[in-house]
Amino acid sequence: MSGYLDAGTFKLGFGLMRLPKNADGTIDVPQTAQMADRFIAAGGTYFDTAFVYDQGASEAAFKAAVADRYPRSAYTVATKLNAFMAPEKNEQSAKQEFYTSLERTGAGYFDYYLLHAIQRSNKALYDQYGIWDFVKEQKAKGLIKHWGFSFHADPDLLEELLTDHPDAEFVQLQINYADWENPGVASRRNWEICKRHGKPVVIMEPVKGGILAEPIPTVKEILKAANPDASCASWALRFAAGLDNIMVVLSGMSSLAQMEDNLSFMKDFQPLSDDEMKVIHQAQAALDADKSIPCTSCHYCTKGCPMNIPIPEIFNVENRKKGSPRFRTVREYTIVTQGRGKASDCIQCGQCEGACPQHLQIIQLLQECRELEE
Repeated sequence: MSGYLDAGTFKLGFGLMRLPKNADGTIDVPQTAQMADRFIAAGGTYFDTAFVYDQGASEAAFKAAVADRYPRSAYTVATKLNAFMAPEKNEQSAKQEFYTSLERTGAGYFDYYLLHAIQRSNKALYDQYGIWDFVKEQKAKGLIKHWGFSFHADPDLLEELLTDHPDAEFVQLQINYADWENPGVASRRNWEICKRHGKPVVIMEPVKGGILAEPIPTVKEILKAANPDASCASWALRFAAGLDNIMVVLSGMSSLAQMEDNLSFMKDFQPLSDDEMKVIHQAQAALDADKSIPCTSCHYCTKGCPMNIPIPEIFNVENRKKGSPRFRTVREYTIVTQGRGKASDCIQCGQCEGACPQHLQIIQLLQECRELEE
């Protein structure tokens, strides 16, 4: 697996979560096959799918577009076992996902296999169902070459998982320049934990579900002023791929045009220059300045809060929800309030408002943020 960390290795991975669709909502397999052809011809090998993507249609599309058309040596494939979305909600059903995925993909074995989307709300199921040992058993049989997990939670839980499971070989993280310092995602902190534990990282959401491919106007203006010919997506992907300790950066491409754009700058990948990184810093500052709540995160409000409510972090999630689907916003809110008070726990004592240098109406704002709770 160390080859994926070598300089010059093809860093783009083909994410199969958002494949092109026909008018009836089914996956456009012929266009997917064209995209796979261009990807492989350019030097790409890493395909990423999951048992739950498109109710299994993603894995089937991979078989039709890749496994049935190319020798096994031409590609590597990653898929995932989702314990909390197992069809029958039990251990047997969860483990059956592995065998179903083998059949659906036609891959014969998996180069990379992941425990899917671990977070605090579902971690216990992976333990209860014995999934950690199960994937190691499949590796011993030769049906898995490398195993790891994808992660959507706080740095403390990541530290715990890597301490408890030191034989995990890699971790898949949400990393992008918008979430680099976002406490609800903690891209930088989680990446640093993986580095410290010696675990290579697969990057997901480098364009934050497409939000950074068509960013807010102020960010788009900054990027286009720096390079009118570069797509906004290219800035996000190059930022992610330029980090060290990275195996591959996944891009969930939905059209042949998106594949062509990604290959135009990833085939002969060059990391962002120092001057280009300054542009990214300007874009990050513009994102931070785009606030409906003008909180400066000084934390004066939290020092005497009797309910231990992380007020600035909650406001940060509220400010960053523009353009994000609700599930992402709720997940970020859950992360920042883990083990602490929620907006709905406010007892309206007023301590926070007396301490706020910005004179925000925090009590009212927290009431408005209650809609972030599931």
